[in-house]
Amino acid sequence: MAGPKGSKYYDVFLDYSIVLRERNTNQSILTQEQLCLLLNIDELESIAASAKKMDISYRKAWELVRRAEEELGFPLVSKSRGGSDGGKSELTPDGKQLVDAYRQLRNEFNESVKRVVKKFFQTINK
Repeated sequence: MAGPKGSKYYDVFLDYSIVLRERNTNQSILTQEQLCLLLNIDELESIAASAKKMDISYRKAWELVRRAEEELGFPLVSKSRGGSDGGKSELTPDGKQLVDAYRQLRNEFNESVKRVVKKFFQTINK
């Protein structure tokens, strides 16, 4: 909510995404969708469960991981095949470091954006 009830900005909100891009070509290396998938894999330890949570196919989830690994040049996810307990997907140490740094970055962005957006909407709601 960006304004008092009944104001012209009442149903407006600001959203943003963080995308990592290659410096020279400006091509996406890690999109918001890929980062979200990695966060879910870290939490759920399953690509299938992460895909389901994001409402994407298992195949698309693996493609997102594969493209990210290809662009970055190192593995992000390791998998073990199931046995009696089923399979498991975990972030590699590099993947975990990336996800932890992204969480911290996102938290800092959220704090800053909230402050700046509040000021913005206060200005336009005068």
